[in-house]
Amino acid sequence: MPGPELITMGCRLNIAESEAIRALAGDADDLVIVNSCAVTAEAVRQTRQAIRRAKRARPDARVIVTGCAAQIEPQTFAAMPEVSRVLGNIEKMEAKSFRFDASADGEAEVRVADIMAVQQTAPQLASGFAEHARAFVEVQNGCDHRCTFCIIPYGRGNSRSVPAGAVIDRIAALVDEGYAEIVLTGVDLTSYGPDLPGAPSLGLLVDRILKQIPGLRRLRLSSLDSVEIDERLFELIAHEPRMMPHLHLSLQAGDDMILKRMKRRHSRAQAVEMVARLKAARPGIAIGADIIAGFPTETDEMFDNSLRLIDDCDIVHGHIFPYSPRTGTPAARMPQLPRQTVKERAARLRDAASIRQRRWLESMVGTTQNVLIERDRQSGHSENFARVQLSAPATPGSIRAVTITDIQQSTLIGTAQ
Repeated sequence: MPGPELITMGCRLNIAESEAIRALAGDADDLVIVNSCAVTAEAVRQTRQAIRRAKRARPDARVIVTGCAAQIEPQTFAAMPEVSRVLGNIEKMEAKSFRFDASADGEAEVRVADIMAVQQTAPQLASGFAEHARAFVEVQNGCDHRCTFCIIPYGRGNSRSVPAGAVIDRIAALVDEGYAEIVLTGVDLTSYGPDLPGAPSLGLLVDRILKQIPGLRRLRLSSLDSVEIDERLFELIAHEPRMMPHLHLSLQAGDDMILKRMKRRHSRAQAVEMVARLKAARPGIAIGADIIAGFPTETDEMFDNSLRLIDDCDIVHGHIFPYSPRTGTPAARMPQLPRQTVKERAARLRDAASIRQRRWLESMVGTTQNVLIERDRQSGHSENFARVQLSAPATPGSIRAVTITDIQQSTLIGTAQ
C-alpha cells in the first residue's frame, strides 16, 4: 500500500501516534515524516541525523518533522535545508498538515501552536500497526510534574486523559481486527484520570477494559511512576492473568538526595518496597526501569546507591541514560559532572543491568513461554517481555507456546510447540 515513510524516534507513545499519522497522511508516498524525540540532547542530535539520512536516500521527497523536538525547537528544524515543514504535537494529528499544494516550495513552513493551551486529548485512531504485532493505545498525554532534568512537558503540554468509553471502544475495535495484545501508553500514565468527571484512576480504567473486553488476551502497560500505582491497579497486576507480568518503572536514580534534586516524588525505600510487594504477589513479574547516570552533583556514593538499585529491585530490563543537560531545565544550571565520568558511570550501570538480565534469561532455559509472534514471523515477546527468536517461522500476531532451548546475547532461542 502506498503511503508516507515514517521514521519514529523515542517512546511508545510516539509509536502509537506514528500509526495515526500514517492513516492521516493517506497515500502521500512523496513524504518522509520524522516523528522526533526530545528526551535528551542526544535524541535531538539523532533526529537531525535521521533527517539528513532520509533526504540523502530520497532527495525528491518532502521531509516533515514533528514530535517533541519539533514542538520545543521548531526553528532548529526549520533552518535545516532538508526540511519542508515543521509540525507541533497538535498539528501532527490533523490530516491537512500533510497536504502540499503545487507552489509549496522554498523555506520550511512552521506550524507549531502553544501546547500548554491544549485541554484534552483523544485516542489515536490508527487503522493498523505496520511494524508491530501488538497495538499501542494512547490513554493519556502531557505531564503536570516538573522534574528538573526533563523538557518533555514543554513538548507535550499539561496532563490530560482520554475518557474510558473512548479507550474501550478503540481497544474493542483493535481486538476485532485481530490484535491479541494492547499496550496502554502515555507521557505520565499513572497520572491518568484527575481531569475527567469522577476522577477515575488508572486502576479503574484497566479494570473496565478487562471486564468489558473479554476477548482481549493480553494487556500491557508502558512506563509507570511506582509511587502512583493505586491499590486497584496493584491488585490487577498481581492477580489478573491477562495483565502481563512486566512493568517498566520510571525510577531515574537510587539515591534520595539525587531524587530530591530531580524533583521526583518517591524515595529509594518506596521504590524498593513497591517492587518487593509486586514480586511477593506475582513472583514471575519482570521489572524494567529508567536510570540516569551522572546527574549533576552526583558523588561516587550517590552513584553507588543507583548501581545497587539494579540488584535491589531486580531490574532485568534496564534503560540506562547518560545525563545530558537540556537547555531550559533547572538541572542544566546545576554543577555538571565531567562527560567522561558520566559515560563511565553509564557503562557501569549497563554492565550491571546486563549481568542481571543474563541471569534472568538463563533461568528461563528449559521453560515454556507464551510468545506473541511479531510481523517478521521469526521473533516475538514472552509475557514477561523477554525477546524470543524462533527456530521456524510462525503466524504473525498469534500467541504460541515456545520451549526455550538457548540464549544468544540478550535473546532467548526457542521452538514453538
